[in-house]
Amino acid sequence: MSPFQYRDSELCCEEVSLRALAAVVGTPAYVYSKASLLESLAGYGRAFHDVPHVVCYSVKANSNLGVLSVLAKAGAGADIVSGGELYRALRAGVPPKKIIFSGVGKSRDEMREALKADILMFNVESRAELRVLDEVALEMGIRAPVALRVNPDVDPQTHPYIATGLKTSKFGIPYHEAFEAYEEAATLKGLEVIGADMHIGSQLTKATPVADAVARVVALVKALRERRIEIRMIDIGGGLGIRYRDEKPPTHQEFATLLLPALREAGVTVLLEPGRSIVGNAGVLLTRVLYRKDTGAKKFVVVDGAMNDLIRPSLYGSYHEIVPVDQTRCARDLETVDVVGPICESGDFLAKDRELAQVEPEDLLAVMSAGAYGFVMASNYNTRPRAVEVLVDGNRYTIVRRRETYEDLVAGETAP
Repeated sequence: MSPFQYRDSELCCEEVSLRALAAVVGTPAYVYSKASLLESLAGYGRAFHDVPHVVCYSVKANSNLGVLSVLAKAGAGADIVSGGELYRALRAGVPPKKIIFSGVGKSRDEMREALKADILMFNVESRAELRVLDEVALEMGIRAPVALRVNPDVDPQTHPYIATGLKTSKFGIPYHEAFEAYEEAATLKGLEVIGADMHIGSQLTKATPVADAVARVVALVKALRERRIEIRMIDIGGGLGIRYRDEKPPTHQEFATLLLPALREAGVTVLLEPGRSIVGNAGVLLTRVLYRKDTGAKKFVVVDGAMNDLIRPSLYGSYHEIVPVDQTRCARDLETVDVVGPICESGDFLAKDRELAQVEPEDLLAVMSAGAYGFVMASNYNTRPRAVEVLVDGNRYTIVRRRETYEDLVAGETAP
């Protein structure tokens, strides 16, 4: 059940009225449900309970310290892709031995920071990276635990911008080169080969492509063991989709049921990197109507949230449901409108040609399913302060990131 429900005609996050919240924290505002975060995380634990596993939350989906600390306290690890995300994960209390470092462009400094922290594993994405990591580890007098990210060339059937498992992708080592890459890794004195990794994409609404990719990786692991390269962990990535509109992604249990037979046979610890499926539907972007505009050719609802706050509709053409916070507005006639923000770009929109109940200036709208790839992709374009972030727990809430001030926006800048 969604944590966002109408109570006494007001949309609430758990037990907190979004209207009352907006009166205190202002808009635009990101609002997250703690209960939803914990339930989504627990779903993976239940589904994979009968195999050794670690759920390493994908920090890039939503890196707020409040969100990270809630998940860390509940036992989650972290999948990171930068030194900054390493810093956030450690700051939030994620144990280093539950941190996986992914990404195609790790710098030497980032490698050193992760080695000093003694993380669980590096997901290495090229043979060139293998050699650099080996050099860095030898300089430090330690061995780096590694998995090779294998690109299984499986079509994830998702948006091309978030498909990562095809042979044309920048991610991973091509499947046909993986065996030789593992043999090279096994000869490097600064590396300890412990795992195999894959990740085919994001917003996956079918589990079959993941199962196909897992089967290819398990077959590789068996071949490696014949060469005495012992793989103890398989990282199956993340990417399980959520419902934005009418999608029907598999449940945690359906997902696990399809993957577990091959993983059990491999006899490994299973690592998972879910992000969107944990935090996506746990958050909304709360925004206020500023103006109505009718050009004769098109109707616009101008709101104070913009593409700098939530870029997904402009970047991906993504759909986010938009609902009035005041339920009585839902009884009004529907009209077809573009919901747009104040940014000086024609591409600044949250919805185009959307049927929406008629709203007026000062009405509040909730942009649903905005917990993932929302604030983390926000910018200060047009010198706009980024939104406040709020975490709700039952009938209480905490401001987990204050709204930026104009002074924040120029901090660090100097006029010559």
